[in-house]
Amino acid sequence: MIKLYTIGFTEKTAKDFFSLLQKAKVKKILDVRINTISQLAGFAKGKDLAYFAKAIIDADYEHDIDLAPTKELLKDYRDKKVDWAKYEKEYIDILNKRNILKKLDFNKLDGVCFLCSEHEPNMCHRRLLAEYLQKANKEIEIIHLVK
Repeated sequence: MIKLYTIGFTEKTAKDFFSLLQKAKVKKILDVRINTISQLAGFAKGKDLAYFAKAIIDADYEHDIDLAPTKELLKDYRDKKVDWAKYEKEYIDILNKRNILKKLDFNKLDGVCFLCSEHEPNMCHRRLLAEYLQKANKEIEIIHLVK
């Protein structure tokens, strides 16, 4: 079984965030955001996060922009030009166009945690991504780390 985690950093202190990751024994944080220089939480800035992940929980960090939605799709959703159902469909279309299923090595996903900003996974692309991968590989168990 491949344990694939997801986490959002908003509404969490650094202590809560890293404690959730540590308790789950996450091996790698895979940042699936477009922009890794967030103003929402200082500890979640890409370069700092790579250091904190290694120093605090001995986990690797990687940013993969191919797993993020496009800036246009995100803007259209935030501006309410597309609803959640349309966002879901367009995001999955983006993953298909980018050939994500062929680019990712499923054998290296065990212990990986997809990172995004949304506190809850229900309306976040990290959940859509995890479920997309799970449909392609039934060995994937998705675990959402929430406070």
